[in-house]
This record gives sequence, C-alpha cells and structure tokens, in this order.
Amino acid sequence: MAKRLRVAMIAPPWLAIPPQGYGGIEEVVDGLHVGLRKLGVDAELFSVRPSRIRGVKVNSYFKEGQYEHIHRPIYESSPILIAHLLYSLDAIRKDGKFDIIHDHNGFFGPLAMHYFTQIPGTPPVVHTYHGPPFSTAAFLKKSGLPDNRDMWNLLGKSKRFFVVGLSESMMKEAPSALKPRILPHVHNAVVLTKFTFHPKHQKYFYTIGRFSPEKGNHIAAQLCDELGYTLKMAGTVAGINTPKQLILELSNPLSDYRGYTDFRYYSDKVWPITVKNPDIQYLGNICAEEKDKLIGSARAFLLPIDWEEPFGMVMIEALACGTPVVAMNRGSVPEIIEHGVNGFVANSVAEFKKYMQRVDEISPIACRESVEKRFSHEVMAKNYLDRYHEVLAKVS
Repeated sequence: MAKRLRVAMIAPPWLAIPPQGYGGIEEVVDGLHVGLRKLGVDAELFSVRPSRIRGVKVNSYFKEGQYEHIHRPIYESSPILIAHLLYSLDAIRKDGKFDIIHDHNGFFGPLAMHYFTQIPGTPPVVHTYHGPPFSTAAFLKKSGLPDNRDMWNLLGKSKRFFVVGLSESMMKEAPSALKPRILPHVHNAVVLTKFTFHPKHQKYFYTIGRFSPEKGNHIAAQLCDELGYTLKMAGTVAGINTPKQLILELSNPLSDYRGYTDFRYYSDKVWPITVKNPDIQYLGNICAEEKDKLIGSARAFLLPIDWEEPFGMVMIEALACGTPVVAMNRGSVPEIIEHGVNGFVANSVAEFKKYMQRVDEISPIACRESVEKRFSHEVMAKNYLDRYHEVLAKVS
C-alpha cells in the first residue's frame, strides 16, 4: 500500500479556520484541507487554537486569533508572526515525518522557510504567495513604497523552497531571479456547499472585505448614491469589526485609529456618503451565515479595485451564490470574470457605472457553473497535489 503523503500546512496566526467572517486566506486553507483529505493526503494544520477542521489535527501556539494586532506597525505585530512560525517549524522538525511544508505566511514565511530548508533532513516548502503584487517600476514611481523585488531575487537562490502564485497575471511580474523557484499558478477556490445558490435576488448591491484605498469602496458608495441604489458594505476597518465601535472611533478626534491609513480612508472617503445617504450602510464584519445571506440575496457584488488584485476570493464567493460581479479590469479579474457571462469587467468608472445597470442580464446559473468548473476546492486540491509531487520529484 502506497504511503500517504504528509503535509504540514502553516496558516497565518491572525484568524481561526474556518473564519467566522472575513478571511480570504483562511477560507482557502479550509477548502484545501477538505479537498486534500478526499485525495488521501494527510495534512496537519498549524494555526491558532480556535481552528477546527473535521478530521484534521490542529497545532497551535496562540490560544486565540491575533487579528486585532494585524494592522499595528511591524515592530509591534511581527513578534506574533515570528513566534507562530518558530513554534510551527520547531514542531515540524521534531516530528521528522512530514513530506512537505505548505506555507501561507507573507514575507516572514519565505524568510523562515529559506533558512529552515537548509537544515539537513527537513522537508521542502511550497509557499503560496497571496500578495501583495510584485513591485514594478511604474508602481514604485507612483506609490513611493519600497521595492519588494530585492527580497524575491535573493529567495531565488533557495534550492528547496518553491513559490505558487494565485493567478497568471500575478506571476508574470515576478523578478527573473525567482523564476527557477516558481511553479505553475493555482487559482483559489471555495467549498461550494458553504454557499447557497439563489436563483432570485433582491435590489441591493454589496461590497465585502477590508476597507482600504486600493479596494475602491468609496467608488461603490459614490455610484450607488448617484444611481439611487442601496449598498450594503461588510468587512473590517483597520481591525474594527462593528458599526458601533466604528462610530465611536470616528466621533473621537483623538482616536488612536487615526494613525491607520485604512481608518483615515473610511473617515475621509466613505463615511461622508453614509452620513448623507442612509441607503449606503456599513454592516461590520459579519458571520458566515450572515455573509451567505448577504451575498446570495444581492443584485450584484461590486469590486471597483484600484490595484492589481492577485486573485479575489470575494468574486468566486459571489459567483458560487449565483450573484454576478462588476469589477475593474485589474490583476486577476479577467481570469475569473467572463464579461457578459458571469459579470462585467470595466475599464473605467464610467463603464463600471454603466455595467451596474446591466447586471440583470447575467444568469445566476451561469455564475454558479463558472465556480463548479474552475474554482471548486476539489479542483484546487488536485492542482496543489500536482505541485507537491512536482517539488518532491525536483528535490529527490
């Protein structure tokens, strides 16, 4: 009888798996475990204590999720991630029987894995690069942010560390020195049974996820205000989870949250619209049951992003419920949205506004079928299993 492949899956320490509200990476890890188990893979999870996946052993250093600290400066938040990674890698080394490590931790993850894989007898690593996008000259000139390509170029010298991106568009900008470490991309996916298919929809639109300038939430609010549409917005604002807490902090000119870019963005760009128009509503970070109802009953999901979206779990979650998507033509959007079939892809705010008025042309069945064929957890798990075997063949 063939030996079962044994995988150590290292999730981030911020949220439990499955997440109770917003949590893109956590949803991916949850679905991947379910899919791998069906394929006969023995995958153990390294996450925070509340995590629960049926039939999966969970290893935890922290007794609860650390999301409240995720937006703090790096010198305050990094010790959490470092402790989580040190605990996980120490446990993996002491166990000594894992065939491969699958890491999902940004930046600190690749650093730790680069050196860990140099220890004799340790398993090779597949790191899923969830973002942000690789730096480009044009982006650096516009943003003034530091260049992340230096890090990736140096990681290209690793021998037993490999990178998988979420989309073709994301990985085409990878620096040349990293190319030998890159495996074919794997699209994210969802467990379809978690999302209720709705053949009929109400009249409101929605956004969901973290509020930030690159997400373009204010554009959705502005357009719904102009068109007289109802907009329901769910998600976190700089770690704030409830409308009550958000209002308290917005009303406090001395709030510590004013040091956070995402909070200032909501305060300056989104809040003024919600104040004047009660049909533009902030719901807070909602639970899984509330999310399913919000998504499934909506007329459409709006994604007016202003960055190169690496993938966008929120798109396939909407489609799984039969809800069309209107999104800006950035990053992976055209790999997910087939224009005129399961949504619309806009090249400008004017086009976005026009397509919002055409969403009733999209068939809910076509939306659901697009996920069944390309973005189910079974498809994702099979693709990752192929990547694991490719790595093991390379390092053998």
